[in-house]
Amino acid sequence: MEKILIVDDEAFIRENLERILSEDGYRPLSTESPDEAVRFVAEEEISLVLLDLNLGNHSGLDVLRAMKEVDPDILVIIITGYGTVESAVEALKIGAYDYIKKPFKADAIHLIVKLALETQNLRRKVKRLSKEADGINMIGNSAALLQIFRQIREVAKHETATVLITGESGTGKELVAQAIHNLSPRSERPFVEINCGSLPFNLLESELFGHERGAFTDAKTRKIGLFEESDSGSIFLDEIGEMDMSLQVKLLRVLEDRKIRRLGGNRNIDINVRIISATNVDFKAAIERKEFREDLYYRLNVFPIHIPPLRDRREDIPVLLEYFLLRFSKEFNKAMKGFSRESLDLMMRYHWPGNVRELRNVVERICIMHNAEQIRSEHLPREIWGETPQSEIPFSCEIPPEGIVLDDVVGQIEKNLVEKAFQITGGNVAKTARILNVPRGTLRYKLEKYLLTSD
Repeated sequence: MEKILIVDDEAFIRENLERILSEDGYRPLSTESPDEAVRFVAEEEISLVLLDLNLGNHSGLDVLRAMKEVDPDILVIIITGYGTVESAVEALKIGAYDYIKKPFKADAIHLIVKLALETQNLRRKVKRLSKEADGINMIGNSAALLQIFRQIREVAKHETATVLITGESGTGKELVAQAIHNLSPRSERPFVEINCGSLPFNLLESELFGHERGAFTDAKTRKIGLFEESDSGSIFLDEIGEMDMSLQVKLLRVLEDRKIRRLGGNRNIDINVRIISATNVDFKAAIERKEFREDLYYRLNVFPIHIPPLRDRREDIPVLLEYFLLRFSKEFNKAMKGFSRESLDLMMRYHWPGNVRELRNVVERICIMHNAEQIRSEHLPREIWGETPQSEIPFSCEIPPEGIVLDDVVGQIEKNLVEKAFQITGGNVAKTARILNVPRGTLRYKLEKYLLTSD
C-alpha cells in the first residue's frame, strides 16, 4: 500500500484528503508540522507528498527544499490557494511535480495523484532497467529484449565468436554491437565501426584493408585499414548486406584465415579481431537473387541476434518514452513531467515504422517545440494522432435476418468517430473539425446532437 503524506495547517483539509486517498486504497499520513513532514520523508517510505504552500508562519517552499535535500526524488504536489499561483510555479522550478488550486474536487485529487504515481513508478522502472542493463545502453523490459540481453552477455564472454545482428532500421543494432564489445575481454581495446552501404566498392575496400603508397593514383601515403586499427578489439560492419560481391570474397578470406593484405601490398598481416556485422536485409532472399554469398552468410551467422521491431514489443514503449523525456527535458531545460493518458494510448497504438529511432526523434522534437508540463495528444506529430487502426473504425457490421435501421447504424458510426476524434484532440473543437474534415459549425452541431461537451 502506497503511503501519501499530507502537509497542511487546516485540519478539515487534511481530513478531507485522508478520506479521498483512503477511497483509492492509499495509506494517508498527515501533519501540520513542517519539521515532522521532513522527518516523515526521511524515515518512512513515502510515495507522494501533498504539500500546502501556506503553512501558517512557515513557507511551503522552504519545506519543499528541505524534503528535496533529504530525498531528491521525492514526488511532491503543491496545494495552493487563490493568489499564490506564482509561488506554485516557483515550486515547480524547485522540483515539485505539479500543483492543484483550492478549492479542489475529489475527482481532481483522484486523477492528479493517479497520474503522479504512474509517472513516478515509470521513472523508477527506467532507473532500475538502466541499472540492470549494466553496460548495455538499451532500455526495455519485454521478454524479447531481456532475451537479447542474455544473448549479449553470453556471447561477449567468447571474444572470438562472430556475431550477426539482424533487425529493421532503427531497432538498435549498433547498440547491441557496442554492448557486446563493452562486456567482452576486448573492452579496453578499440571498437571500430563502418557502414558498408555508405561507400562505393573501391573506397570501402581501402577503408577496411588499407593501402600502400602508390597502390592507386591518389595513394600518396600508406594508409592503415580498419581491420588493423581494430586489432585486439572489435570491428562492426553495419549494413553488411549492401557489400559488393567482389569485396565479399575478400571478407570471407579474412574470416577463414584471420589475415589481411593492404591494397598494393605483398605480404599478409595477421589480425586478432572480433567481427560483428548487422543488416536489415533478408539474407535468404539476397542469396537466392545471387546478391550475397551463401558461404559468407554462414561464416557471419555463427551467433545470430535478432532484434524484433518496436511494434512487436509494445510493453517497451512506456519506459522508452519516459527515458527519452527525462533525457531531452533535461538537455533542453524544460519542465516536462510526463504523458497524458490520451497521448500515451495513441503512442501505444502507433505502428512505429522507424522503431526506437523514430520514437526518440518524436520525443526530442516535442521537447524542442513545446513547454507544457505534460505532453498531450495535440503535441504529437500528425502521423501519430491522425493514425486510427482500421479495426477500430466500424465501417461494416453484420446484418441480422430481421434487418437494420440504416439511419440508426450510420448515426452510431458517426457518433463513434466524432467521439474518438474529440478524445484524440483533448476536446479541441478546431483540431477535431480539422481531422474529421468538417466545418467547425457542423462539428458543434454534431457535438450537441450526441451530447458531447465542447471546449
